[in-house]
Amino acid sequence: MTRVLVSGGTGFVGRFIVEHLIAHAYKVTVAGRMPPATGFFSQPVAYVPLRLDPDADQISAFDDIYYFVHAAFEHVEGKYRGGEGADPEGFRRVNLDGSVRLFDEARAAGVRRCVFLSSRAVYGKTPAPVYDETSPAVPDTLYGTVKLACEDALKAMTSHGFATTSLRVTGVYGPAGVGRKHKWSSLFADYLAGKAVPPRAGTEVHGDDVAAAVRLVLEAETVKVSGKVFNVSDVLTDNREILSILQKATGCSHPLPPAAETPAFKEMSTDRLRALGWTPGGPERLAATIRELAEYGTANAGDSPSPRV
Repeated sequence: MTRVLVSGGTGFVGRFIVEHLIAHAYKVTVAGRMPPATGFFSQPVAYVPLRLDPDADQISAFDDIYYFVHAAFEHVEGKYRGGEGADPEGFRRVNLDGSVRLFDEARAAGVRRCVFLSSRAVYGKTPAPVYDETSPAVPDTLYGTVKLACEDALKAMTSHGFATTSLRVTGVYGPAGVGRKHKWSSLFADYLAGKAVPPRAGTEVHGDDVAAAVRLVLEAETVKVSGKVFNVSDVLTDNREILSILQKATGCSHPLPPAAETPAFKEMSTDRLRALGWTPGGPERLAATIRELAEYGTANAGDSPSPRV
């Protein structure tokens, strides 16, 4: 049974990764500032304390670990872009320098593969009809700048015994787990309460499809993934489409928001990841998940179900 350490495993995306790997017979250790609450995961997992601190010696966290998935990121709650708050230098030090220290310790400890969860934010507003992995990375936020710098630092550590991969992930949706709200809980609540909802478009991917991408690059031939980046995205959607599915699921008669200008929002090519065998759920999974969230009560979304694996 392969041992994998997942930093940020109790976070929204990290939880999907942990559950997916457990379901595929990995022995998972969750790393973070606090241990997971009892029953947070579908099965018991090991825990080691770990923090984003460039001055901390934490190499012991990687004892007997074969794979390292770095999904931890410190930010103002509820924000990624703009998540630095009033302390941009502290944000950079923790998330960039702290991550690089963990990459270096993982390599020194004998970890064989490292997967970093990066972001579509590295592209910024580069003028390309579709973002693929060869598109210029010109981040226009500190968040995107830090993610790109982490990618570059990790790639520079790539060696014969230390395979590295960065996944540029778009917006992630799905159930958030017991006691937590999913990303659209406020959107759903506003619509069901009859409040005006602004038009907004974005690319989305289900959390378990992100987790499947992680597992795929962990299991792929080294030459196909090491030192490489992969886009992780699925559907281009907007508030009108999302709420139209909710409307049908709930029978709510409130008017839908106007359609957003989706052609102005750049899609992400995932041909490189699909060539490895990745197949996300597409519009069908988006609709099924919205219906699932509606069934479990969108206004009180803390009772949302566990992710499907």
